[in-house]
Amino acid sequence: MRFFIYLSYDGTRYHGWQVQPNGQSVQGELQRGLSLLLRSQIAVTGAGRTDAGVHARLMVAHFDHDGELPMVPAQLAYKLNKLLPCDIAIKRIEQVPDSLHARFSATSRTYHYYVHTCKSPFHRHYSYQLPYAVDFELMNQAAALLLEYDDFGAFCKSHADVKTTLCKVTTAEWHQTSAHTWYFEITANRFLRNMVRAVVGTLVDVGRRRMTIDEFRKVVEGKRRTEAGESMPGNALFLENIEYE
Repeated sequence: MRFFIYLSYDGTRYHGWQVQPNGQSVQGELQRGLSLLLRSQIAVTGAGRTDAGVHARLMVAHFDHDGELPMVPAQLAYKLNKLLPCDIAIKRIEQVPDSLHARFSATSRTYHYYVHTCKSPFHRHYSYQLPYAVDFELMNQAAALLLEYDDFGAFCKSHADVKTTLCKVTTAEWHQTSAHTWYFEITANRFLRNMVRAVVGTLVDVGRRRMTIDEFRKVVEGKRRTEAGESMPGNALFLENIEYE
């Protein structure tokens, strides 16, 4: 039987979602908790692999269990929340058809990258303070170009073990939430390793007028990571939503 887990987490203390040989991971914490409660070795598969320090308002994962659970899913979620650290929260657990896969059945993922333009003690942990003036309108013009392309090799971490750099981006836009706070929203069917932070870093170069719109287009078309901007820090990046049919 297959079960989906809907959860959120603060990634500050973790080396990312995926189990690491010498580091703490969200996946590892989930597997330990489930294995203890279900008294068998449980493997958890996530919808994606957030990097070190990256957060998730919604992550979806699945696990398989032979036969009926020893408790109803709601009770399992309750007990799992009791076991897990305070920076991981289970929203719900539900049984799904065995054909559903947390990663491969997902049709889209949405990330937000948060920035603020003046010093704030209340934003520093989950938003990036831009230490320079940027033109958000210009950055939005560049972001709109992402919807015209399907190969994002320019924003993929060098030497990443990926079979393809093709992605379908359906949303890429900056949103202002107050006089000094903004976030970049991007939705795609899949993301490459480090892709969102590299895209944001390159857009910031456009906003600082260190790169023109035409140069941004050439970066995307060139598909070379060395031509794109620097990756932004992970603490301001959130996996916001995952959609399934």
